[in-house]
Amino acid sequence: MSQMHEFAVTGHLPSNLDEGGQLSGDGLSVSFSIPAELGGPGIGTNPEELLLGAAAGCYLITLGKLLRNRRIPFDEIRLESRGFVENDRGLRFDRIEHRPLVLLHPDAAGQADHVRILCEHAEHACMVSSALRGNVEVRVEPRVEIRAASSP
Repeated sequence: MSQMHEFAVTGHLPSNLDEGGQLSGDGLSVSFSIPAELGGPGIGTNPEELLLGAAAGCYLITLGKLLRNRRIPFDEIRLESRGFVENDRGLRFDRIEHRPLVLLHPDAAGQADHVRILCEHAEHACMVSSALRGNVEVRVEPRVEIRAASSP
């Protein structure tokens, strides 16, 4: 039997769009507006960053869980994500590129190739990427490094 989970946000936007708006939820409190690059005031964040942030956060959590579930020791995952919006007869979110850097513990040195595969798999398993699939291309360009063993 499946479980349904509900998440909610509330928002406010005044009639003067140059004042920007507010979004809030259980773990969210953010000002937003049309980005300056698109002719807006650039107050706070913007819907494009929020979408990119949701995709990046979901990707990181999914990759972290994949590594933990396979008991692959890692020190951290660093991520640079970029979103590309095309303005061709209207704005369209074209693609997202995730560039993860997985810093493996020295004990996992022999698993670097497997970790690269998991980096690709995380994009397919991520709930946000699944919601975007068919509308926004998501690319992954992983790097894996082995942390040097610390000296006593």
